[in-house]
Amino acid sequence: MTHYLIGLVGSGIGPSLSPALHEREAAELGLRYTYRLLDLDELGQPVGEVLAAARAEGFHGLNITHPGKQAVLAHLDDLVPEAAALGAVNTVVFDGGKAVGHNTDATGFARSVRRGLPGARMQDVVLLGAGGAGAAVGHALLSLGTGRLGVHDVDPERAEGLVAALKHRFGADRAVTCGPDAVRTADGLVHATPTGMAAHPGLPIDESVLREDLWVADIVYRPLETALLAAARARGCRVLHGGGMVVLQAAESLRLFTGVEPDAARMLAHFEELEGEPAHAS
Repeated sequence: MTHYLIGLVGSGIGPSLSPALHEREAAELGLRYTYRLLDLDELGQPVGEVLAAARAEGFHGLNITHPGKQAVLAHLDDLVPEAAALGAVNTVVFDGGKAVGHNTDATGFARSVRRGLPGARMQDVVLLGAGGAGAAVGHALLSLGTGRLGVHDVDPERAEGLVAALKHRFGADRAVTCGPDAVRTADGLVHATPTGMAAHPGLPIDESVLREDLWVADIVYRPLETALLAAARARGCRVLHGGGMVVLQAAESLRLFTGVEPDAARMLAHFEELEGEPAHAS
C-alpha cells in the first residue's frame, strides 16, 4: 500500500489544522498518510528550496500557504489551467517526476459561500487583498455571479494586476480597483489578507464602514472569530468565517494527492470537533 507523504509549506504555520484534517480523513479512507509542517521561518529557506528538497525526499505533494502561493510558481514544471488563470498555487502534486501546480482555494471558497451564505446579494462586492488567496477568492466570487467586484490592496500595483486578470477572464465591466470606503455601499465584503490571524492581530478596515445590511466573509480561520467578524457581528452583519473554505479546499487537495474522493461532510464535522464551533455562517 502506498504511504502518502504530504507537507504544508508556509510561514508561522504551527497552529495549522491541516495535519489533523488530512490524516484523520485519510485514516477513515483506509490510506497510509503522513502530513508534515514545513515552516519557512523555522527552515530558513525560500519556498523554491523547500519544494526541491521535498521532491528529492519523495513527497507525494505539498500544500502551499502564505507567503508562497505566488512565489512557488517559478519552481513548478506545469500548471493546471485554473491555477494558471489565478496566478497562484496552493497545491503541488508530484506526478511522474513533475511538480504540477493546482489551486483548490477558489473552489473551496465558492463551495463555502454557497453553503454558508445562501441567497446573499452579490451585485456589488468588495475584496480586501489581492495576493494569492485574494486572487482565488476574486475568481470564485465572479464565478458565483458577483456583478461587480471592487479590489483593494495596500499595494496598488497588485490590486491592478488582479483586476486585469479578472477582466481578461470575466469581462471588462466585472472588476475594478477601489478604496476601502467602497464597502459603505457594497452588498458584501470579503477579507483575504493575513490581518486577523493569531500572528497578525487587528482589523483590516475601519469598522465604521460596517453596517447591518452588509455581509462579511473572512478567509482567516485561526482564530475562527477574527476581530473583523466580531465587529461585523456586533453591527448585525451576516458573517461567514474561514472554516468552511479551509476544510473544503483541504478535501479537494486530498483528492488530488491520492485520487480518492474524501467525505467533505465528515471533514467539516471533524473541523467542528477541533474548533469546538460549527463551520458555517451565522
